Amino acid sequence: MLVMKRVAVVTGGGSGIGSAICQRLGADGYAVAVLDLNGDGAELTAKEIVAAGGQAVGYQLDVSDRTDVDRVLGEVRAELGSVSVLVTSAAVAIQEPFAEISVESWNRIMAINLTGTFNCAQSVLPEMVESGWGRVVFISSSSAQRGGPKMAHYAASKGGVIALTKTLALEYSPLGVTINNISPSSIDTPSVRRKQEAGLVPSNEVMGRHIPVGRMGTGADIAGACAYLCSDDASFVTGQTVSVNGGSYLA
Repeated sequence: MLVMKRVAVVTGGGSGIGSAICQRLGADGYAVAVLDLNGDGAELTAKEIVAAGGQAVGYQLDVSDRTDVDRVLGEVRAELGSVSVLVTSAAVAIQEPFAEISVESWNRIMAINLTGTFNCAQSVLPEMVESGWGRVVFISSSSAQRGGPKMAHYAASKGGVIALTKTLALEYSPLGVTINNISPSSIDTPSVRRKQEAGLVPSNEVMGRHIPVGRMGTGADIAGACAYLCSDDASFVTGQTVSVNGGSYLA
């Protein structure tokens, strides 16, 4: 538990991995700003944190819109205080053969996954530098490390997130702010379940057989790694890609 309550901003916090991260940080004593394009989902996650005894507020946010990002983060500061922790989990993934990817589809993926990450980081880093302490955790993907069939735009966007991690770590770590990313693989989320129902991906049982630990990952697995990277204990960890994948990809 934190001695002083810090404000954590989490994008994509309305469901899946982002929601699990929000709930873990709320349980750890952070005041959590839950941001999501789905405002109802953000508010639901926030209500669950409050019901468990934590502090959280939900906000609707389009991370690809810089004006919206600056406006919403201004509301967060006014309501909760200066931002100490940023976790960017907002993302979109589409499976399309490379030859069929339209310019519009490519630009949409980049706008949300990569430019959205840039927008949020650039908006909060100045206040972290001013305070002399900050934690930034981007959510990347194993697709960026090993490639992803029919996901060229998604893999490329997440590869950009990994490169951004390294670059910002070199620039901001001397100023008291660590920058890392978590690379998940095969996580049981609502979006994965929808793809399973549509017959686009195998069942959890089938996918689990191909993972050395013998199961799919959970949001809690990612949230645990994120909680560490956001803590004082991780002060000597920066510029890293932390793979949370059950051994399915070995760097």
